[in-house]
Amino acid sequence: MEIYIDNRQNKLELDDNMYKILEEVVEECLLLEKKSTNYEISISLVDNKEIRELNREYRNMDSETDVLSFPLDQEFGEVPMLGDIVISLERALEQSIEYGHSLTREVAYLTAHSMFHLMGYDHMEEDEKHIMREKEKEIMKRLRIFKDEEGE
Repeated sequence: MEIYIDNRQNKLELDDNMYKILEEVVEECLLLEKKSTNYEISISLVDNKEIRELNREYRNMDSETDVLSFPLDQEFGEVPMLGDIVISLERALEQSIEYGHSLTREVAYLTAHSMFHLMGYDHMEEDEKHIMREKEKEIMKRLRIFKDEEGE
């Protein structure tokens, strides 16, 4: 498994634990789906300005969002590329405060959410949304990342 993490924002400082959590979430999502861990995934950590620009360019929505998923599932080399995840850390911090949990928990959840998009899940219909939410909850449970935990 190759995970490329590109921290392109300068509003929040990240520690090694955040990088470790990102990798654990990616791996656990693949294992839950009984997929090989032989994938390449990129995760870009950006600010609200950059994610708004990407959202406008790729989804024709001129607004900030928390996470964008770009599925690829293509083979260019020895390791197939599953896709790209873009997370606004600025937005994730806002949401962690709003929901009353840690930034680490919010980023882990957004990463799991995006991983399931990369693997073909969606939440446009209510039944699809329920399936996706249950999978996200299972990842948080497996990694022991809970809503009521404080601190980073």
